[in-house]
Amino acid sequence: MSRVPAGRSVRLRVPASSANLGPGFDSIGLALGLWDDYVVSTCERPGLVIEVSGEGAQDVPTDERHLVYATMLHTWRVIGVEPPTGLRLEAVNGVPHGRGLGSSATAIVAGVIAAQALSFGVLESAYAAWPAPGVAVPVDLDLATHLASELEGHPDNASASVLGGLTVSWMPDGTGLDRGERTVTARIEPHPDVDVVVFVPETQLATRTARAVLPALVPLAAAAAGAGRAALLVHALTADPGHLHAATRDWLHQEARRPSYPATMELVDLLRSQGHAAVVSGAGPSVLVLTTREAAADVQAGHLAPHWERLTPTVPPHGATVHVR
Repeated sequence: MSRVPAGRSVRLRVPASSANLGPGFDSIGLALGLWDDYVVSTCERPGLVIEVSGEGAQDVPTDERHLVYATMLHTWRVIGVEPPTGLRLEAVNGVPHGRGLGSSATAIVAGVIAAQALSFGVLESAYAAWPAPGVAVPVDLDLATHLASELEGHPDNASASVLGGLTVSWMPDGTGLDRGERTVTARIEPHPDVDVVVFVPETQLATRTARAVLPALVPLAAAAAGAGRAALLVHALTADPGHLHAATRDWLHQEARRPSYPATMELVDLLRSQGHAAVVSGAGPSVLVLTTREAAADVQAGHLAPHWERLTPTVPPHGATVHVR
């Protein structure tokens, strides 16, 4: 088995994401312009060195349990490459942790892409020349989306962080022409007038906690209503933002989670009563508002404002990037 050589170093940027967007449960994702930055280097000296700063730094392990490093090891096993003898990982976290903005997906995506990038040319009979500093390292984005989605447990956050923009993802069911074992993602360009506002609370909520309260079954009428609004959501985000308020109505998950984050739902209720397309961002507790550039300034938390940080991150046209350092 070929080993990743020492002396390589890459710089990565991975954006945050918001999932579900109301009715697009576990399938629709949107990249957000909040970024985690990494420098990953292979070393002659054996061992692992991890340095973390920024969001959640005090709570992140700096050993083999670090999610980026653990994902790198998994990726190397999948692609059949031996890990380097020594590795240094420097992480500057810009994505809030435990807030429904895809922080775990950004870390997983970073791990998959960093492992691929550092393995450039390793499986060839003669190693391909390592690119010059500043040059983008080619990676398999389809593989990155699939592995990250598999590790994350659902594809919406991971696909948006890999590809940027708006994504719709699904798993083939193995029948007819719908065959395959990889997550499939369609990347869609949002309407140029679409803008986002995000309200982030101080409190955190683990995704597993938010998912634990979801019902195993939903009424047929709710499923049908949700399917219609999910279809409308794609239309509103790409062609007619005037439908965003109606398109973000949800029947599947937000109300079931209301007891888990009452303050979040209070803000969602307030904003929707004012005509804004407010939803729970991912599993919460952040609130995402899909709006237009003209109307974004009017999206305010009102009397609830002291408890929320208001962000305007934009939707980046690209996802994760990796360059030689």
